[in-house]
Amino acid sequence: MGNNMLNKLAEKSAMATVAVRDINMAKSFYGGTLGLKESGAEGEDLIRYRCGDSTLLVYRSEYAATNQATAVTWGVGEDLEDIVHALQGQGVAFEHYELPGLTRKGDIHVGAGIRIAWLRDPDGNILSINSQ
Repeated sequence: MGNNMLNKLAEKSAMATVAVRDINMAKSFYGGTLGLKESGAEGEDLIRYRCGDSTLLVYRSEYAATNQATAVTWGVGEDLEDIVHALQGQGVAFEHYELPGLTRKGDIHVGAGIRIAWLRDPDGNILSINSQ
């Protein structure tokens, strides 16, 4: 019975969840700067965005930006450079990391068959965009 229930969980979609301190600033960043389309709100503390076939939940929390790892990743394929360039035009600053096997070409890290760029939202949550 337990494995059957876990199989059901494996068949369901998951969603990314990002905690923020200021929901209005987050709305401006995720909806304005990143250009995500809002697909609903629940009260004043939670906004849903559609990202392809998935959902990104952005919600107000006192624990915002306490995660020191990547919170959300978008796989954008060959559009990576164009998206990075567009975000640079919006004033987005990209993160630069020294990681084994990766070299940096501008704001994009390259190596091991992947190209990836990291940025932060206004609360400091780490987001990534990659070529996968």
